[in-house]
Amino acid sequence: MPKPSKKSLANLIPAKKKKNPKYTRHTGQPWTSAEMKELKALAKGNTPTRVIGLKLQRSETSIRSKAQREGVSLKPANQSPYTRRSSKRR
Repeated sequence: MPKPSKKSLANLIPAKKKKNPKYTRHTGQPWTSAEMKELKALAKGNTPTRVIGLKLQRSETSIRSKAQREGVSLKPANQSPYTRRSSKRR
């Protein structure tokens, strides 16, 4: 009977999830009023969600969910409209 290869055994062992040390500081802690002010200011300045998360040391998911609960729009306001054609045709 042949021995199972190491590759096939590796697939049976679940991989360990690595924690991202950037986000462990504020995990599970309530939001402060200073953090909310900074979130609103960064969202108003069209800062990407990932960058907001790094600055506030929270995950991108927590930034999105808190913004939705508080009614803060994370959509960029300075994008061109979806219809890029001019109204006049040549």
